[in-house]
Amino acid sequence: MAAPTLHRFRTISEFHEFRGLPGSEHPLVSVIDMEAVRRHPNHDISLVHDFYSISLKRSFNAKIRYGQQQYDFDEGVMFFIGPGQVYSIGPVGDQPLRPTGWMLLIHPDFLWNTSLAAGIKKYDYFDYAVHEALFLSEKEELIVSGIIRNIEQEYKGNIDNFSQDIIIAQLEVLLSYSERFYHRQFLTRKVTNHKLLDRLEALLDDYFEKELPEKGLPTVQYVAAQLNVSPNYLSGLLKVLTGKSTQHHIQDKLIERAKEQLSTTELSVSEIAYSLGFEHPQSFSKLFRSKTQLSPLQFRQSFN
Repeated sequence: MAAPTLHRFRTISEFHEFRGLPGSEHPLVSVIDMEAVRRHPNHDISLVHDFYSISLKRSFNAKIRYGQQQYDFDEGVMFFIGPGQVYSIGPVGDQPLRPTGWMLLIHPDFLWNTSLAAGIKKYDYFDYAVHEALFLSEKEELIVSGIIRNIEQEYKGNIDNFSQDIIIAQLEVLLSYSERFYHRQFLTRKVTNHKLLDRLEALLDDYFEKELPEKGLPTVQYVAAQLNVSPNYLSGLLKVLTGKSTQHHIQDKLIERAKEQLSTTELSVSEIAYSLGFEHPQSFSKLFRSKTQLSPLQFRQSFN
């Protein structure tokens, strides 16, 4: 099967032309009605653009692939794509794509010399995989769509010295609401999310039980890949559910295993460090002390 054709867009105007849309009324900001987007033949296409995209799509009847993940969109969802990220779109079956909803495009140049120039990087959901999209309630959808209408009215109106500040303020509100709604999604999808926690625990147990030469310490990237989620999504989920990042979960599991070996075996501190994946025993001892306020030997002696 041939790989999807890759289309790159450096400007919002190029994207408009490709999608059969009228010329953009602002070179750096655009709100697109998904029903106006030109339908492509029933084959996969890959896209990458040099600007931010925030979308809410309904009745999409399509599969979207971002990285190695695929999701079939058959209900209203919101997802976020940052500059330089490749994603693919293809039909489901023989039915043509008939999306509804909207898409907001923001070029990074529009953010220059504003609070969002660097601040937008704190919103981790721009790096989430597509299957980690945000599912909105009807009330939530009304809120974000209202903000989009405000942005559209502002850049389509008479541009003046206040326009950029007003659009940036609206965009900040949109991003803050999106973060709130992701927080709600982490909490309300308890069954799915707690299953992920269980899988994380089992994964770390299995990792530390294996006697693999030079296995090294498990990284956040490794753990996320094994759980089939993006690193930022996993850390965001864990922080909401447990108050701890993925890295803290890895370290806590490591210390738990170290305590078990220190209290039930006669292995040296160096042997325990190597068995857990540390390259240098000193690094293990430093981490152990930072977590327990005791050196590994002091912890072992407390059992004598």
